[in-house]
Amino acid sequence: MVRLIRSPRVAEWGSAALVVVASLVVGRYAAIGMSPEQWACGVFSVLGSVGVAVMVRAWPAPQRAE
Repeated sequence: MVRLIRSPRVAEWGSAALVVVASLVVGRYAAIGMSPEQWACGVFSVLGSVGVAVMVRAWPAPQRAE
C-alpha cells in the first residue's frame, strides 16, 4: 500500500488535481468578488500549485545504489 501512495503516477495525478482544485477555488471566489490582496494570494496559490506540478514531472529521479 505504501508503494502505491509513493508511486510517481500518484504524484503526477495528485499534483494535477492540486492545480485543478486551486484554480477552481480561486475562480469561485473571484466570481463572488475579491480584494486586491485576495487576488494576489489567489495568483500565488495557483502559481504555487503549478510549480509543484512542474517539480513533480521535472525533478530528477533519485539515484539508486548498486
